[in-house]
Amino acid sequence: MRKHILVFALIITFVPFTKSQEKGYTRFSLVFEPVVSWMKSDGIDILSEGLLPGYNFGVKIDRFFGENYAFATGLTINTSGGKISYPATEQQDTFTQTYRLKHIEIPLGLRLRSDDLRRINIYGRFGLSPQIKIKAVDGNENSITDEVTLFELSYHLGGGIEYSLGRRNSIILGLIFNNGFTDITKNNGFTDKTILNSLAIEFGFVF
Repeated sequence: MRKHILVFALIITFVPFTKSQEKGYTRFSLVFEPVVSWMKSDGIDILSEGLLPGYNFGVKIDRFFGENYAFATGLTINTSGGKISYPATEQQDTFTQTYRLKHIEIPLGLRLRSDDLRRINIYGRFGLSPQIKIKAVDGNENSITDEVTLFELSYHLGGGIEYSLGRRNSIILGLIFNNGFTDITKNNGFTDKTILNSLAIEFGFVF
């Protein structure tokens, strides 16, 4: 099922991009996103121990291939993570690990928006969120790079409103949910799969 979702997401991502080479326009947005994130394991005895605050910032790019449809990508720096409680083993007692992570993200997806109504339109966006790790530390700022995978893949889904300031400039306010596909932790003596999820409030300025 997940393979089918990935194939579908890739199709809806890249087909519009090929069309956008012939017509449309490109716009850039500076974004800042306060985030809460958490990690979730499919192991029975491996438990999530709550949320961690973070933030995303960077540039997002919309390449419109129709009046209300765009291929969406960009480049952002994301800080996220979570806390995971591991059961006792022969080597160690029960312990809780804090993961504080920083990634470079290049989102790939679609952006849909309504027609303007008194300078306001509603938008939705969905697609894939590939991320590359650039930093991983525990709660004491000790490096745990070897415990976290280099690459992480999730899908994103969200929406919000845009308020036009005139011409192509506008202000964005939205909510974006990311759900992980891939295991974000390396083999640490357990056979579980741990994914990274996040919920972000999107603030942006469109050029």
